[in-house]
Amino acid sequence: MNNQGCSSLFKKPRGRTRIIQCIYVVGFMDLFGVSMIIPLLSHHVKALGASPTVAGIVGSTYGILQLFSSTIVGSWSDVVGRRYSLLTCLLLSAFGYCLLGMSSSIALFVLARIPVGLFKHSLSICRALLSDLVSDSERPLVMGHFNAASSVGFILGPVVGGYLTEHEGGFYTSSFTCAAIFLINAGLVWMLPWSDALVHLNDNNSSKDCHDSNCRKSVQNGTHAHKEDSAETEPGSKAPGRSRGALSWRDVSLLQPAWQQLSSVCSKIHTVAYSDMWDLFLVRLLMAVAIMLYYSNFSLAMEERFSLRPKVTGYLISYSSTLGALAGFLVGPVTKLYGNMPTLLLHSTVLTTSLIFLYASAPSVWQVVLTSTFFAISTTIGRTCVTDLELRRGGVHASGTLIGAGQSVTAVGRVLAPLLSGLAQEFSPCGPPSLGVVLGLVAVGLLLIRIPKWDVRGMTKAGKLKKSN
Repeated sequence: MNNQGCSSLFKKPRGRTRIIQCIYVVGFMDLFGVSMIIPLLSHHVKALGASPTVAGIVGSTYGILQLFSSTIVGSWSDVVGRRYSLLTCLLLSAFGYCLLGMSSSIALFVLARIPVGLFKHSLSICRALLSDLVSDSERPLVMGHFNAASSVGFILGPVVGGYLTEHEGGFYTSSFTCAAIFLINAGLVWMLPWSDALVHLNDNNSSKDCHDSNCRKSVQNGTHAHKEDSAETEPGSKAPGRSRGALSWRDVSLLQPAWQQLSSVCSKIHTVAYSDMWDLFLVRLLMAVAIMLYYSNFSLAMEERFSLRPKVTGYLISYSSTLGALAGFLVGPVTKLYGNMPTLLLHSTVLTTSLIFLYASAPSVWQVVLTSTFFAISTTIGRTCVTDLELRRGGVHASGTLIGAGQSVTAVGRVLAPLLSGLAQEFSPCGPPSLGVVLGLVAVGLLLIRIPKWDVRGMTKAGKLKKSN
């Protein structure tokens, strides 16, 4: 009876499958549009008359805003629901890129980066939505495919942006094209069959007999706003005896009182901040900085160490990026092969650290090519592992808040990496990756210490679950 109830919850109805496929398209178009703009930003702000220092300060505006807004917007998506939060982020990002297309001064350029910095979290909300729609066992496969689709967009975008730039007013054309892509994404999200993907507790009596924690997560933290409040606190949920977590899409409204939204957001962030997940977030930070140090002076190091022309270095970077995109399709099979996500994270971290060391000590460019080949694969798998473990260990928390918190941690890495890279590069072209090796070893040591405690905690929870059944 229990197995039948659980399996019925995880059967993929046609509407839910369609939503997953459309979210892949949204991820592809999102990074396709953004990557058209990213390579052109520094050139444009300098063309507006900014000095290198001012250009650097302006460029950091986006990262700083992302640092503080990632967790807040992720938590907000748990409060008001994925649909409304995703639409809001897409529309306001489109507005920001439209302003960017009209930027004829530095002040307007900075103004255009504010809505994008605050609300360009569409990919994070998409990941939270995918996490809501699938079981824990399906999540690595689905996340891997989503990352692969997004990476393909990031590879193709600069090609189109570079082509448009060759024409007069190319930057403005690229900006308006990017804004149009985000509007198309918003229209696609609006037309998705949301109601087909929702599983109601009161519509499936067999779900009452389902005691699997994964099954419970699908219902309670599913494609709706998962709140600590009961259903009666939501507008429109007046039906007596309604089960907690059984809200439909139309039950969640952006128009609920702002103080109530703010209170729920603060509560979720507080819960995550004081949870016992500091080790995972620290591993994410250490490896994010290590990977960024690997890439920080890659072109310059290739030129100084092997007299490699920038054009050839560009081919090597494109090759690595393409492999990273294809590696997204390997995540699902690899996780099934391992069957133990913490062990997979440990091994991918060891492999990534080893590859950074081999790159830093490479005697020839062919060894760099070899390390780049496996580096793209190991980092893709490691990134998916960290996200999956955050969602598994934070099962009592909302997935949007957890993913947003993870993005904030990565944003801290983006702030620290350029500073550390500059300091390390004063000593040697191999300084940044050498420092990355040190950080990677710290992450490996932390995992070796903490993983046994994760296993003990998991066994304790499993024992309690058996007793309750």
